[in-house]
Amino acid sequence: MPDCSGLTPAFLLTVACMALATYLTRIAGWLVLRGRSVGPRLRRVLDASPGCVLLSVIAPSFASADLSELAPLAVAALAATRLGFLGTVFAGVLSAAFARQVLPLLLG
Repeated sequence: MPDCSGLTPAFLLTVACMALATYLTRIAGWLVLRGRSVGPRLRRVLDASPGCVLLSVIAPSFASADLSELAPLAVAALAATRLGFLGTVFAGVLSAAFARQVLPLLLG
């Protein structure tokens, strides 16, 4: 049975607030832009936003000295030169899962 000791009420409230904030920002964007035509410059900014958000989530790993965080970054960087966005994310997630589970066993 998995250990669920980290699922405290504060943690669940934090996740719920983050989900609500995400939903509200998406709705606010829709309300502001509905009925307006989006120019090519704004379209490029909106198209780049998901990648910027993803990068802001993984950027702290670049400052790590932990091999289980740096190895998946290298795999994802290599995958980005050969694969599309989804393939790169998939390779990064799989390598991170592998590194976090297997590297501690190998390195002791």
